[in-house]
Amino acid sequence: MNYYEVQFTYTSPIDTEIINDVLASELGEIGFESFTSNENGLTAYISEKLYDTEAIKDKITSFPLGPVTFAYIEKFIVSKNWNEAWEKNYFQPIRIGNECIIRASFHEAVPDITHTIIIDPKMAFGTGNHETTFLMISEILKLDLEGKEVLDMGCGTAVLAILAAKKGASRIEAVDIDEWAYNNALENIAMNHTPNVSIHLGGADKIAELGRFDFVFANINRNILLNDMASYSACMKPGSILYMSGFYSEDIPVIAESCTNNGLKLVSFNEKNNWVAVRVEKQ
Repeated sequence: MNYYEVQFTYTSPIDTEIINDVLASELGEIGFESFTSNENGLTAYISEKLYDTEAIKDKITSFPLGPVTFAYIEKFIVSKNWNEAWEKNYFQPIRIGNECIIRASFHEAVPDITHTIIIDPKMAFGTGNHETTFLMISEILKLDLEGKEVLDMGCGTAVLAILAAKKGASRIEAVDIDEWAYNNALENIAMNHTPNVSIHLGGADKIAELGRFDFVFANINRNILLNDMASYSACMKPGSILYMSGFYSEDIPVIAESCTNNGLKLVSFNEKNNWVAVRVEKQ
């Protein structure tokens, strides 16, 4: 499959990492499948058949943060072996001590690891390379999930849902609004032999259909977390735990306020390179 690579840069007083996150979310709605970010901006990839310059212009014109002045350069990329590209440029195995390793099917197996998760990202987010995924995995490794019911919102590759299954959760529901991520997640749960993970295509509107949970994991971004907090709270049992990431340490006060307004209490957080994962309890 042929792709377009689009490199976005910005002029704005807003932190580039914040713009990168929000822009990736916006572009995902018009078919972009993968993103790499740095201090200069965002590089995004979309299949040739879905590429629409007018849709890009509309997203830039209606961008929810401001003020931001955008510039972008497009590049046509002839079909390639995307697994090879990920292995070479982006996706190296992620290891957390001897407890967990995240690797692709094209990586060699590593012995004496408690939990091995095989993820073939195929342009989807959630390989463990990003700080937020690393933080969430680190938190899940501390939990006793035996027999628990788990919800993974914005599941991406389903790496968190798969880890929950490997740690003994009895029922795991994973939800993502992006169709590419949905299909990739289905492939990954099959590779990891975790049939008790169910993947759903949709957003927070799906939560009410899925019942109530002991643990909720939501690794998305600040704006979506704030918008969907009431839905998270509604599906949690008394004493249930919510872990959230996808935002910065300076966002903690507004996240904590939203938690309080929805019957939740932020009790602790961990940080890596200014990214944060918080633990929240249902009151």
